[in-house]
Amino acid sequence: MVNAIYGKKIGSTQVFSDSGAAIYVTAIEAGPCTVVQVKDTATDGYNALKVGLGNVKNKHINKPLKGIFVKNNLEAKKYLKEIRVDGGASEYKPGDIIDVQIFNVGDKVKITGISRGRGFAGVIKRHNFHRGPMTHGSHSIRKTGSVGMCATPSKIHKGKKMPGRMGGRQVTVPYTEIIDIIAEQNLILVKGSVPGAKGNLVCLKKA
Repeated sequence: MVNAIYGKKIGSTQVFSDSGAAIYVTAIEAGPCTVVQVKDTATDGYNALKVGLGNVKNKHINKPLKGIFVKNNLEAKKYLKEIRVDGGASEYKPGDIIDVQIFNVGDKVKITGISRGRGFAGVIKRHNFHRGPMTHGSHSIRKTGSVGMCATPSKIHKGKKMPGRMGGRQVTVPYTEIIDIIAEQNLILVKGSVPGAKGNLVCLKKA
């Protein structure tokens, strides 16, 4: 049984519960995902469904990908992703649709996406370091500070918190609750925030 779906982050808003409490939610346009290829242990070594979403013109994809869509008489898709399936995927075939109906309100899901890229950042922004004194002629207001080691071991250990590239990495938010499902618009409203900017591709998987 499929327990995951890919979608696009739309934005955030708030809804009200039956008791009148305001709940911060993020709207995700989940699918519908079209099954493009069925993989099994006999031919590929594992069970999975290759799914596509987001239509794109044929001229914008290369010939190997175009051949996959032509073989199964499918429209070209902008994104191609895989969903692992436990116990085989024999009940699915190319052209089948996976939509929001695999979830129910109240389900807990894991949401995976690429976080916003922040570029090169210093230690204060990247690691929440405290700044140095701003008075009495201090020249170490936002500097990293001493990082070197003495004669032993005379090196900097791996993992040292230093300036560097911030964000733009895969982040998973665990145990997020589904607040509402709007099937007509393929929308899923999940409680809290979701990694990435508006329009980013995210994966929702049952926790």
